[in-house]
Amino acid sequence: METINLFITTNMLDLFQYGFAIRGLEAGIIIGLIAPLIGIFLVLRRYSLIADTLAHVSLAGISIGFLLEINPILTAMVSTILSSVVIERLRISKKIYGESALAIFLSGSLALAVVLISLAHGFNVGLLNYLFGSIVTVSQTDLYIIGALGVVVMMVIFIFYKELVFITFDEESAQVNGIPTRFINTCLIVLAALTVSLSIPIVGVLLISALMVIPVVTALQFRRSFIRTIMIAELVSLFSVVVGIFSSFYLDLSTGGTIVLVSLFVFGVSLAIRRR
Repeated sequence: METINLFITTNMLDLFQYGFAIRGLEAGIIIGLIAPLIGIFLVLRRYSLIADTLAHVSLAGISIGFLLEINPILTAMVSTILSSVVIERLRISKKIYGESALAIFLSGSLALAVVLISLAHGFNVGLLNYLFGSIVTVSQTDLYIIGALGVVVMMVIFIFYKELVFITFDEESAQVNGIPTRFINTCLIVLAALTVSLSIPIVGVLLISALMVIPVVTALQFRRSFIRTIMIAELVSLFSVVVGIFSSFYLDLSTGGTIVLVSLFVFGVSLAIRRR
């Protein structure tokens, strides 16, 4: 028995012998911390689709990065931030319904990405890694960018936490009480854009919205206070990321897909617990 336990432990530690795996795990933990923090405000405001829209916008930004030979995370970050500001402006102006603006950006950015990919002579391994997520994709420079912007996201949420909660549950009352709702809403959507951009190397463009939404929806099943819901969502997210990365490394699976499947499994367990 001791021999078996030693063998399992040794194999589990194999991951830490590779620099790319350690970078991927560190980046995943950062993403696992910030994704639910943004996701809970989006879910409660019935604005979950924004994550999916910004993910498709980021695909266009990644395509630009590959075409111009620039760091894809930087180009994805610029494209998602600019698009998020424009989407919020359109929503505030009420010239276009919020859902319509999201649909326009989603389809338009996807079309632009397809055209840019064709100009770059089709898909390559690097682009596929960004689509579905891979720990191999994360470079040391990417890790520095993810770490720095992750700190920025958490600091902004900490500073404007009360305002974000107030606006999330009653935006009209918040505006009457003198809270700058337009500024706070813009900050929230920009933070969502940053989170999407940061998550791409690990989770992938096609799956990032799941990491921002599923842990939050799972936590909401327990019907706890707002703070406790955030804590449960954080635990679910971190568990999904860590288990997903380890599983993808040892079983040679897609990182993003494995993380999302683990989070879906936890969601299923939460539903079963709630029924009891």
